[in-house]
Amino acid sequence: MSVCVVAGTAGAGKTSLVLHWAHQVRHRFPDGQLYVNLRGYDPGQPLSAQEALRGFLPALGVPAGSVPQDPDAAAAYYRSLLSDRRMLIVLDNAATAAQVRPLLPGSAHCLTLVTSRSRLSGLAIRDGARRLTLGTLPEAEAVALLRAVTTGYRAEDDLRELAELSRLCAALPLALRIAGERAASNPHLRLTDLIAELRDESVLWDALSVGDAEEAEAVRTVFAWSYRALPAPGATLFRQLGLHPGPEFGLPAAAALAALPVVRARQLLDSLVGAHLLEQTGPDRYQFHDLLRAYAAGLAHQEGAPEDGRAALRRVLIWYLRTAEAARVRLAPAQDPVPLTQGELDETARPLDFADDDAAMDWAEREHTNLLRAVGTAAGENDELAWKLTEVLWSVQPHFASMTDWLAVGNTGLASARRVNDAAAEALILTRLGMAHHRINAWDESLDCHRQALAIRRANGDRNGEARSLNLIGLIQLRRRQLDSAATHFEQASALWRTVGSEHWAATALSNLATTYCNAGRAGEASATVQEALAAHRALENPGGEGNALRMLSSLQRERGESEAALRTAEQALDIALARRDQVIEAYWLLTLGDAQRELGHLADALVSYQRSADLHRRLGNRSREAMSWLGAGQTYQALGRPDEAAHFHRRAAAVHHGLADTWHEALALEALATALDAADPTAAQQHRTQALRLLAPYEDPRAAAVRGRLGGPGS
Repeated sequence: MSVCVVAGTAGAGKTSLVLHWAHQVRHRFPDGQLYVNLRGYDPGQPLSAQEALRGFLPALGVPAGSVPQDPDAAAAYYRSLLSDRRMLIVLDNAATAAQVRPLLPGSAHCLTLVTSRSRLSGLAIRDGARRLTLGTLPEAEAVALLRAVTTGYRAEDDLRELAELSRLCAALPLALRIAGERAASNPHLRLTDLIAELRDESVLWDALSVGDAEEAEAVRTVFAWSYRALPAPGATLFRQLGLHPGPEFGLPAAAALAALPVVRARQLLDSLVGAHLLEQTGPDRYQFHDLLRAYAAGLAHQEGAPEDGRAALRRVLIWYLRTAEAARVRLAPAQDPVPLTQGELDETARPLDFADDDAAMDWAEREHTNLLRAVGTAAGENDELAWKLTEVLWSVQPHFASMTDWLAVGNTGLASARRVNDAAAEALILTRLGMAHHRINAWDESLDCHRQALAIRRANGDRNGEARSLNLIGLIQLRRRQLDSAATHFEQASALWRTVGSEHWAATALSNLATTYCNAGRAGEASATVQEALAAHRALENPGGEGNALRMLSSLQRERGESEAALRTAEQALDIALARRDQVIEAYWLLTLGDAQRELGHLADALVSYQRSADLHRRLGNRSREAMSWLGAGQTYQALGRPDEAAHFHRRAAAVHHGLADTWHEALALEALATALDAADPTAAQQHRTQALRLLAPYEDPRAAAVRGRLGGPGS
């Protein structure tokens, strides 16, 4: 691994210099270059390594939905992809070594350049990084930069005056560009007069806290000089943009923030870009330099009336809420809408419309960070907006979104719901928190959240919400193989939902009940319930529910010996997953397809299905189901007459399930491992069977009894 830290004071041109050098040496890195601005000194939250990896991994060919949610898994996957590549990685504007370290490739073929205002000594000590400290530009280069900006707009200025202007800018490239643009936009004003104006600014503004006193003075002065030259509408927008929750934003959000028509907002944004006070990053997409964002935010508090700032912030938060709700209608139409009061229907915060699911998801991916930050911005200031943003964000999370990030937001939203004393909102956010804990296998925390929500809903007479909590508690019990209790909860939930006329969710609870019967080995009840669930989902035109029912039906058909039918049914389910572009269900349903292929003797096809499932689950961070894929692969190698390879996969599966305290699946993996070892090591095989029987002791359902029978234990 080769790492170089390029350190220097703020605005010293590190980024420009590094990018210029990267362009010159691109031929040395035939596999390409990666760049990210870590925003280490942004007034808001710096970019986390996990967020950076969500950009890097898709750039390396990983579908966005397959980026692992677990930070360690994402970093490991990133390093594995770079292991045989020769690439240049530029990590710009880093604050700490900890922010950078997960993004280091670990390959001797790659070079990583890190730019920072600090020396990041930890990278040198622990990671062997070389350090290069940059100063400000030499006077000749600073003058050349000024000439480059002003050439063609002004008559050639006196060299001594240009040198004086560069000294007033402390030879900092950001300040030089802003000053040069001011000079270029006033071609008939003498440079001496511009210099005098710049000197006058030094007595009008407090210095920004950016490091070295002389450079802080220069940056502060040039910012103020350029800002005071703006027309009043542009200056107002500049201040308001400092209130935006994130450093990057789109044109519609800026228009909502400023209560301006989109056409007028674009004109003013273009003027700010022309003055180098804002950077355009794409069509109708803009961002601040972190120092300029801090400066704009300071001006908003110093110059603007507090009520005007609160109104502007409220407008943009409402815009994010309403646009996210419009995306939710496309992406999760079965979810209940977020309630919007009449006062929130502000025409100046008109939301976007989305033509299709892809457009809605593109927006959700682009704005994910802003939506996360919007919750924190609203909390304490407008708690009603905070909890509503939390709720709608749950339904429009991109596939790459981190549950850890959402849990932090969820706790913020829960506190806001409690502050406004809204019991229904509190139960709703508790439900989301329970679901988030479920996804990261935090079962106790998940169960606690759902039980709190259930108590609130029963106290309020919310029968629909009560059914929802019962269903979610049942899912945790299903995962823990508490099958009788899970079935009771699903039956109660389905009955309640039918009572309140919620047929979609009644069908969902019915599917969960069918899964419970399947897992228990109650074949007759499972078959009848699966058919009922399948018919319900088809009548409701719910392809996701239909596919899940087909998955279960395929397993039942295979167990009944209907192998050809099982394969056809599994293929129908997978077609639905692929059409929905949902890799979570694709990965899971591939296990069923692999099982059907293996049963028919299509062993090469089965290995492909299990491998694809394992790969997807690894990217998604679902270690349990990745291990299930290994179990299927091991069983296929056993069928191929290759027991050594089978044993390898079964050991891996057993180890993962043991680490997850999943005794049921660990026992199944040990049973398969024993079969693979029967010929080569019968003593070890018997030991594994004995251990599997110990693990199965707590389970009393018919399927557990059948496994014990195969293992030679009691209960057959």
